[in-house]
Amino acid sequence: MPWWELSAMEQREELVRLALMPGSNKSELFQRFGVSSSNGHKWLRRYLLEGPSGLAERSRRPHSSPNRTSPEMEAQVLSLRDRHPAWGGRKLQRRLLDQGVSGVPSPGTITEILRRNGRLASAAADQHRAFQRFERAQPNELWQMDFKGHFAMAQDRCHPLGVLDDHSRYLVGLDACGDEREQTVRDRLTAVFHRYGLPEAMLMDNGSPWGDAGGQCWTALTVWLLRLGIWVSHGRPYHPQTQGKQERLHRTLKAELLQGRNLRDLDDCQRAFDAWRPIYNHERPHQALGLATPASRYRPSRRSLPQVLPAIEYGAGDQVRRVDRDGFISFRNRPWRVGKPFRGQPVALRATLQDGVFSLHFCAHRIGMVDLRNGTADACGFVDNAVALPTTPQAQLQQQT
Repeated sequence: MPWWELSAMEQREELVRLALMPGSNKSELFQRFGVSSSNGHKWLRRYLLEGPSGLAERSRRPHSSPNRTSPEMEAQVLSLRDRHPAWGGRKLQRRLLDQGVSGVPSPGTITEILRRNGRLASAAADQHRAFQRFERAQPNELWQMDFKGHFAMAQDRCHPLGVLDDHSRYLVGLDACGDEREQTVRDRLTAVFHRYGLPEAMLMDNGSPWGDAGGQCWTALTVWLLRLGIWVSHGRPYHPQTQGKQERLHRTLKAELLQGRNLRDLDDCQRAFDAWRPIYNHERPHQALGLATPASRYRPSRRSLPQVLPAIEYGAGDQVRRVDRDGFISFRNRPWRVGKPFRGQPVALRATLQDGVFSLHFCAHRIGMVDLRNGTADACGFVDNAVALPTTPQAQLQQQT
């Protein structure tokens, strides 16, 4: 995929890290990464025997050093801090421990080293306030997606698109886009789905291209996601905390990568994103995960992106109608508005326990209601905060019965 510009070394590192996770499907991963089974197992063997240095011919800094003196340890702390200027004492300590360094000082001592050497402005700079956090129970139950505010480059502007797993905070996609159009997002998501599989649901705000300023509840992009079996939900307007993990990602991206950096064009941005994403996923300790890394909690989805979409099928008792080019269906000799994004698609009406009220379905998803009593059709009633929504089409069907 042309937008995926990771080096061969970086792709091999991500492949072996995911393949070594308990329960991983190695054959599926090799296929998604576009490597043969023999090459994939060769890299796994080299990685297990030699570590990351077994994947490329380049020097690697050793993870530990015996008989390290205090000045040497201080120099190592400062070196890691200089590579990650936004990391505080806790993250630096955890990363050094993860690297196998012996004799690592406490977070407080590391903070004092930073302050003593002019790397920390004040005592409050490394303090964090605890928040109550909510997350999905398993990877790929919910992904969050959003554009970070666009910024100027030497040429044109960059619109960073981030896709984040809610449970693990694993950053499955970070792309430098030249616009925020539907086709641009679809192309990027297709590449992400090819590599990591399909989530059960996705959460996004109400902006374009997954939201509509004209009051439409569905767009061409969200209908495409529904067609793939992915439930779509939107955060409540003016409540950015609904996507708090995404907002936190944006602050981290700015602090650790973008701040004070001059990027020439989209290619330059993508190279910077591709270099930073493995650090965020595999190296950077995450405060909300107890200083574990996102990669330690993530597994690719078992739901692969289908090469050909299956036919849409409904139950024998459903009344199926095809949406016309203006976004309407005909039912009981009356037109009912479903929405232009569904044009050309078959939808189903299903009787409810209320006389004269039918639920409206697209594929396995309930997308609205048709009320014969007052002549209204609502295709917006089920687009809401992801916290309150069922996470799978099966759960939606259970709620309807």
